[in-house]
This record gives sequence, structure tokens and C-alpha cells, in this order.
Amino acid sequence: MKRFLIALLTLALTLSWGLAVHAQEQAQPVRVASLKGPTSMGLVKLMQDDRETGAYSFTVSGTADEIVPLLVKGELDIALVPCNLASVLYNKTEGGVQVAAINTLGVLYIVEVGDAVNSVADLKGTTLYATGKGTTPEYALNAILRGNGLDPESDLTIEYKAEATEVASALNAGQVSLAMLPQPYVSAVSAQNPQLRIALDLTQCWDQVMPDSALITGVVLMRRDFVQERPEAVSAFMEAYRASTAYTNEHPQEASAWIEELGIAQAAVAEKAIPYCNIVCIEGEEMQEKIAGYLDSLYQQDPTSVGGALPDESFYYVG
Repeated sequence: MKRFLIALLTLALTLSWGLAVHAQEQAQPVRVASLKGPTSMGLVKLMQDDRETGAYSFTVSGTADEIVPLLVKGELDIALVPCNLASVLYNKTEGGVQVAAINTLGVLYIVEVGDAVNSVADLKGTTLYATGKGTTPEYALNAILRGNGLDPESDLTIEYKAEATEVASALNAGQVSLAMLPQPYVSAVSAQNPQLRIALDLTQCWDQVMPDSALITGVVLMRRDFVQERPEAVSAFMEAYRASTAYTNEHPQEASAWIEELGIAQAAVAEKAIPYCNIVCIEGEEMQEKIAGYLDSLYQQDPTSVGGALPDESFYYVG
């Protein structure tokens, strides 16, 4: 009888310890990282709400290079990153990450001081200033040009600068009149130069030539281990994130104040930019279809831009 009671007590203590450890694991904040740009704008309401709950630990970084090592080492659970980088990480980690949502569609625009460009065809013979040589902005622009029958190498001159700030400064100084810029730079420049206008929305231009995909800027990426070990936390985050993106789009004035706090953009610029940032939360089969088409376009131009191979269906977390 004594042995039985000892065994029963040992079992009870073991179960109690196991439950305590599980509860501690569940109580650990979900570690989320994002970039200073449009991909973080839809996150700001969730960040504000979390000041009351402490369910999350947020990091907002200036470059993706700061986020990648942390994600690879398992020191982050969720990262809001460029779409092609998600594919690169999927290949690099041999399937160790999954994409759960598209959080930002295209943020690229052709802007002009003047009224000569009203269609992609009107770019023929022009000199276009841009940033993103060898990265996704160049691939997106080239795909749109070719989809409209233009050769990026011969039908126009594309002058690439190292930083968007260089192009913005040149526009403000009147040195150039036609450029490709991302938001919120477009709104920042137009606030200083009222003659500047949006000539082409490249997201719409992409949709016209590749309707089965989408021009995608950012996605919500999660570690596969996190998805498998903490499904309740995944569901809770996605529910809160959906609501947060909706809030940013529906309440740009309030959201822009938080965006300024994060150092992404001044509130006045952010409020003007939000309607043009294509902040979304696209999940499930629609997400998979749009991302697959977008990544295929990049792969056709440069396989290394997506990590050398297109990801398989395991790349997509569809809930």
C-alpha cells in the first residue's frame, strides 16, 4: 500500500510539473519582427493593443538582414518580410518556415511632373529613374514592361539609383520628371511638390498583364516549429492581425500617429500614404495562388531571387 501511495504521489507530481512547464511555454510572448515600411503599417493597432496584454514581443528593424539570422536561429516566431525573401528562407532552411498571409500588395508607382505618361505604352522613349536594381522592384517593372510589349533594355532608359531617397531628392530639386518610387516616398515627395502626380499604379498594371497572380511586397512568415507547437497562438495572432490591418485602412489618422512613433514615416505623410500602400491580409488558397504566380515571374527572370527553386505546397500555411 505504501509503495502504491508513493507511486501515485510521484505520478501526480510529474503531471503537475508537466502542466506547469506547458503553461509556462504557452505564456511565453510570441516574438514578432517587422520592417520599417509599409509591411509594418498594418501591425500598429495590434502593437498598441498588446501594451495591455503583453502577449507579443515586437521588433521593428531597418533592414531584413537584421531579421533573417534571428528567424533562422529560432529566436523569432513570426516575421513580416518581403515575399521573395520568404521563398529564399524556405529554401535555405529546407522548409523550416511557412507563409501564412500576404500583408502588403504592390507599393510601387510611376510618378511624373507633367502629363505625358498615362499608360505603360507611354513609357517608350522616356528616361525613368528608379531604385531596386537587381531586386524585386526591377523584376516587377521588367515583367510589366514586357507584358505590354516593351523591352526594358531598348525601348526606354532606366536609370537606377542606390536609394529611394536619391530619386526623391532629384524629383524635389527638379532634376528629373519621371520616376518609379515606393510608398511612402511618393506621398512624402508629393507633399513637397504639388506638381507631382501618380501616373501609373504598378499593382494595377501587374494585374492587367498577370491576372492570376499579384504584385506582392510583404508576407507574414512563421517558423514551422512554432506553427506546429503553438497552433492556438498562431490562430490568435492571425485573428488579431486581420483586425489590425482593417483598422489601419479604416482609421488612417489614428494609425498614422502610431506609424510615426515607430519611425516609419511622419504622421501626415503616413496618413496620405496608407490608401496607396495596399495593406491587406490575404490568406488560404487565394494567398497561395497569388504568391505562386508572383514567385514564378521572379524565378523566370532570376532563380536566385527566390532562393534557386520555387517552393512547393508545404510553403503555404492555409490554416
